[in-house]
Amino acid sequence: MIREKLRGVVGFPITPFRPDLSLDLAGLESNILEMIKHKFCSLVAAGGTGEMYSMTPGENVEVVRRSVAVVNGKMPVIGGVGFNARIGSEMAKEMEKAGADALLVMPPYYQNAPVDGLLDYYVSIGKASGLPLAVYSRDWAVFTPDMVAKLCEKCPTLEIWKDGQGDARKYQRIMAKVGTRLAWIGGIGDDCVAPYFAIGVQGYTSSISNVAPKLSLAIGKAGLKSDFKTLNGLVNKYVHPLYAMRDRKRGYEVSVMKTMMDLMGLKGGPVRPPLENVTKAEVKMIQELVDLYKDQL
Repeated sequence: MIREKLRGVVGFPITPFRPDLSLDLAGLESNILEMIKHKFCSLVAAGGTGEMYSMTPGENVEVVRRSVAVVNGKMPVIGGVGFNARIGSEMAKEMEKAGADALLVMPPYYQNAPVDGLLDYYVSIGKASGLPLAVYSRDWAVFTPDMVAKLCEKCPTLEIWKDGQGDARKYQRIMAKVGTRLAWIGGIGDDCVAPYFAIGVQGYTSSISNVAPKLSLAIGKAGLKSDFKTLNGLVNKYVHPLYAMRDRKRGYEVSVMKTMMDLMGLKGGPVRPPLENVTKAEVKMIQELVDLYKDQL
């Protein structure tokens, strides 16, 4: 089962675009070839960092198809799906055909869904294919322990829980309620790994994996060993300066990473609206981050 394989760091590749905002599939393949030189426990194609919501369903499927082809079985590839139950279900079917090993279900489009409707959204997508499901609890997809337990009963293919709320207290209660039924993953960011590993997650998703795979793997290794002295040292030196840059504007968690990749000779490119590209002044600031990261490359 895939939940047994997800231990350590989940790589989260961005989706590169050309200047005209079309998909740069050659750039995607080039980036992933670099990433899979490192031992991630899986990759998520077309996730949040991969701008899933800025792409059409067909583009998302193609990103997954290309990612699967490049990875070539070296690690599981998880495809991002969402929008609504019908579109998400169609994406799930197509991603299964494209060779995805599991699905990461993003929150639905409707922000004020009733509890049963929210659960049915995930159940519908779970029934659409034979692939294991990962729920990404972020933004308005907020769950109580009882809701997660109920979803486990209604959705047999649910295997992975990715937290994006950053509430370690509530996440620990959810984990205690459901136990080993799910793989527990920290998902709010590389800067939140210490509390995640402190409550017993088995892995975390890393956007820093795009620019410094060795660093993200070192953080994951320290977390799994409960070596918080090493972990916090790495986070304080490398992660906090980067996340301070990302916090300058909403959506910069993608924009900054793409610019950093461009400066490092990888394929980032622009972001699609409603995200905004960084300013020229900020590019100079990001170059300072690249210089900081040189000893991690």
